[in-house]
Amino acid sequence: MADLHPAHPPAGAGSHAPAPPGFGLRLATGLLGVLVAAMMAGFNNRVVAIGLPDLFGQLGWGQDDASWLGSAYSAGELAAMPFATWCAITFSMRRFQLAMLAVVLLIALVLPTVHSLPLMLALRAVQGLCCGSQIPLLMMGALRFLPLSIRLHGLALYAMTATFAPNMSLALAASWLDRLEDWRWLYWQAVPLSALAMVLIAWGIPVMPAMPQRLRQANWPGLLLGISGLTLLALGLDQGAQLDWFHARAIRLLLAGGAVLCCGFLISEWFHPAPFMKLQLLARRNLALGFSLFLCLLVIMLSGASLPSMALGHVQGFRTLQMEDIGLAIGLPQLLLGPMVAMLLYQCRVDARHVFVLGLLCMAAACWEGSGLTAAWMGHDFHLAQLLQAIGQPMAVVSLLFLATSVVQPMEGAYVSGIINTLRAFGTLAGSAMVGRLLTLRTDFHHEMLQDQASWQASHAAIPLAELAAQLNAQASTLAIADVYRVLGLFALLLIPAVLMMQYIPAPVLPSRPSNHG
Repeated sequence: MADLHPAHPPAGAGSHAPAPPGFGLRLATGLLGVLVAAMMAGFNNRVVAIGLPDLFGQLGWGQDDASWLGSAYSAGELAAMPFATWCAITFSMRRFQLAMLAVVLLIALVLPTVHSLPLMLALRAVQGLCCGSQIPLLMMGALRFLPLSIRLHGLALYAMTATFAPNMSLALAASWLDRLEDWRWLYWQAVPLSALAMVLIAWGIPVMPAMPQRLRQANWPGLLLGISGLTLLALGLDQGAQLDWFHARAIRLLLAGGAVLCCGFLISEWFHPAPFMKLQLLARRNLALGFSLFLCLLVIMLSGASLPSMALGHVQGFRTLQMEDIGLAIGLPQLLLGPMVAMLLYQCRVDARHVFVLGLLCMAAACWEGSGLTAAWMGHDFHLAQLLQAIGQPMAVVSLLFLATSVVQPMEGAYVSGIINTLRAFGTLAGSAMVGRLLTLRTDFHHEMLQDQASWQASHAAIPLAELAAQLNAQASTLAIADVYRVLGLFALLLIPAVLMMQYIPAPVLPSRPSNHG
């Protein structure tokens, strides 16, 4: 596995590895296929989650039962993350990814015809498992195949799976549900993307020999512990709000059991000679701090599209089509801003830590702007906050990836990809659960505070009780969302000292062009 430059590079040294042999149009095409597969995985998760209410009505399921569809997918996705790169090396990246994409495509074709909830849950879990393997392979491919001169641009493309795909999902869901008015495209959207990715990967990614001897060396007890523990944690986090968290015995068992099994998995990985994730790498400051910051960053980034869509959807009753601009305002600029941040970090006088801090300041400013939310806000009132998010997110994420991956030796890239993507999937679930719980608590608080005023209005004004209750709920929800904006904005500011504690990494020294003289 190639890397940006060797761990702890000496200042001023020409710390660059030679470009991987054979890089050209064919390999670039293959990596484009890996990117398409990773984007498909992101859309397949988020777009279906947005469209679940429509699926409830079409299939005649209750909300409680159907909510397990998202949980099953998230559990499969999280369980695949630590082991995807190991499987890609063992069975060859090209063969493994083509097999996973073929399963995703076939399941996507079948899902609209399935009306049995247990069968649907099983198929979505398998699809989540296959899609969960795609995003780690994008980082692994970027570190392994891209030459130094464009490797950071490859990591910027990986960053887009966290900044582009989630924000574009609103527009895609709106297209399927409100423009085409065909809920089946929530599943079918994976078909053309998977097919395109398979064609590009089959032609572009080189055929590498399988390494079956790794099967005998693998940490199989750790594999069982990891899959079981991560599955239980994902189910517990995703179903917590639905089942009232620790008041439900099922949630207590899921989270406690998942935590115990995951601890067993981590201990097993630490002592095993051939682990799936090399946890000893976390002794390096930039990896330990970087991964911790990444978890926190995932929570803060929920302020981008999630909070505005909650405000417009829950308070104003907007359909997805009316909210798509919220996601587009952040998602579309990433196509330009991600490469621009990568180019900035290649400049020798630029400190990636300072770019990271500027990104956090932009996100904190976006949260401060959003905290002025009122029940009268419409989509255009979020424009400034969305602009700041669009600028801040790539500055923070790309800088973080540069600082973290730059202290990794070439052969350690697969381990790093497994760790960071496991944390990414877990952080997204945990962050959504935390924000959802905070919203519930603050909504209940404001509802209680506003009740006295509502009681006075009901007794002195001719306002129907139903209308008064609706106004009360809208105002409580609005105040709660504004509170969450403030919390996430403060959280972004509190991360700045930790960013500045990371090790300074100079821009990589690129190979000089050969002279035309002599």
